[in-house]
This record gives sequence, C-alpha cells and structure tokens, in this order.
Amino acid sequence: MSHSPIRMTIVAASAVLLASCAAQVRVVGPPVYVAPPPPPPTVVAAGPGYVVQVRVAPPPLPVYDQPPCPVVGWMWTPGYWAWGPDGYYWVPGTWVAPPRIGVLWTPGYWGFVGGAYVWHVGYWGPHVGFYGGVNYGFGYVGVGFAGGRWVGNSFAYNRSVTNVTNVHVTNVYNETVINNTSVTRVSYNGGAGGTRAVPTAAERTAEREPHTQPTPAQQRHIQQAQRNPALSAKANGGRPSIAATPRPAAFNAPGVAHARGANPSIERASMRRENREGQPSAHANAGSQHPKAKGKQGKKPHNKGEKQQKQQS
Repeated sequence: MSHSPIRMTIVAASAVLLASCAAQVRVVGPPVYVAPPPPPPTVVAAGPGYVVQVRVAPPPLPVYDQPPCPVVGWMWTPGYWAWGPDGYYWVPGTWVAPPRIGVLWTPGYWGFVGGAYVWHVGYWGPHVGFYGGVNYGFGYVGVGFAGGRWVGNSFAYNRSVTNVTNVHVTNVYNETVINNTSVTRVSYNGGAGGTRAVPTAAERTAEREPHTQPTPAQQRHIQQAQRNPALSAKANGGRPSIAATPRPAAFNAPGVAHARGANPSIERASMRRENREGQPSAHANAGSQHPKAKGKQGKKPHNKGEKQQKQQS
C-alpha cells in the first residue's frame, strides 16, 4: 500500500504524455481554395487635380451655341462630361479670365487606358497640349486652338469660331478653320468608338512645360455643376438644358445656352423643383435669351466644328 502514490503518479504522467503526443498528430487533407480579395472599387474623385477612372464611356458631346464673350480678354473653356457619385454630369462650357497673360487653356479629356476611362485634368500653359483629339468646337478642333491667339499683352479673337458680338473688341481677325479629320461628337480617346489621336511632338513638349491648374472660378463652376440635378446625364439623357454659360457658375444668368434637342420635360421639372426651394431657375429665361449672333460674321459659331467659310474683314 505504501507504493500506491508512486504508481498513481506514474499513471498520471503517462496519461499526460500520451495526450501531448495525440495533440501533435496532424491530419493532412486536400487543399482548401480561398477566394482572392475583390478588386478595388472604382475611384470616384470628381474634382480639379484628381484622376478619375470609370468603366463606362462618357456620353457624346451635346451640340450647343456659344454665349457671347462677356469681358474683353476672357477665354473660352469648352464643356465636358465629368464623373461624380451619381455618374456622369455635364460641366457647361463658359468664358473665364485666364490666370495671367500669355497662357492658353488645354481642355481635359477622357482616355481609355487599361480597361478604364481615365480623366486627364485640363490646365493653363504657354502652349496647348494634347487633349485626346476630341473636337470640342469653338476653335478646339482636336489639335491646338484656332479660336484666338496672344498678340503682345492682348488676346485676339478669331471671329469665325468665337462669338464676340456684344463687346467692343479691337483685336479680332477672321481665319477659316478647316478640319482635316471627320467631325464627330465622340467625347473620349481610345477604346471602342473613341478618337485615335496620339500626341504630336509639339503636344508632348507642351505637356512638359510649366502648368497652372484650373482657377478658383473654374473649380467653383465644376462644383456647382455637380450639385445641379439637371446636369446629370441620367436626368437629361445627354442633352443638358444648361450647356454653356456666359460666366463661370452663372447657371441662372441671361444668355445661358441649351443643348440642341434638350428635353423640355426635364427643364420644366427642374423649374418646379427650384421654385419650390425658393431659388431662381436657370431655365426661366433661357429660351428667350438664347443668343443669336448677328453682324458680319453671320450665324453664330457652334460646337459641331464644321468648316465655316468667312470673308476676310
């Protein structure tokens, strides 16, 4: 009986040893498939200085008339489709003061890269760079800018493609713009149905020059366009009722231009909504104020970009 505690200790120790050995036994089975993580979501950052990538091509460019230039020295920046949380929305074309003397505006453009449409932000610089070969009209025919040029410290306007009928402009000239490419309303470069333009040597040089980002007035213009429900492509079907404005963010000003064939029902619904909110409607006077250019240059230029035969003045 005196050895009973020793035997119990040996039995207990053996049990612990067997348990530890059993715990170390591993059963090797077939490999288990683990799904890879999902791809990152589409980048949605609609604002100046940001790169936006989406999987859906932007709508065609709408056709609209250019409002008259409101201030001598201001330059035209064409409208385009931007991307926001609710999809594409139209940023109306507008006249804007350049940030300094001697610079020109290179419009932004959508380019198809790596299976996505990437937005390239526009900029100011001493020369016009590559903007995808997109024909925005009014002198932006896909390559360079034919709507005007700097002559010393003054900007001279080409009256054949710009509307300078309501201001006293002394620096003007008439120069016929001839497109060497077919005129389309496509709003992006590359991919299915996009333009096939590639940067020229001069455009590559312009891309390496010092640039100035969109001015505060241009940024405010973009922000207000994104907040305007009537400018959403889902609402207007690609025909915005505010296609161009005489000044940045002047969506309620006289002289706002409609896109050709804009949906009247969308405009009336927007009017009712804005009136309920106690805000003036951009559409209330747009129809009666739709500008018609007069004078020697005849019919006002529009953004289809076709030949416009003019007589030298």
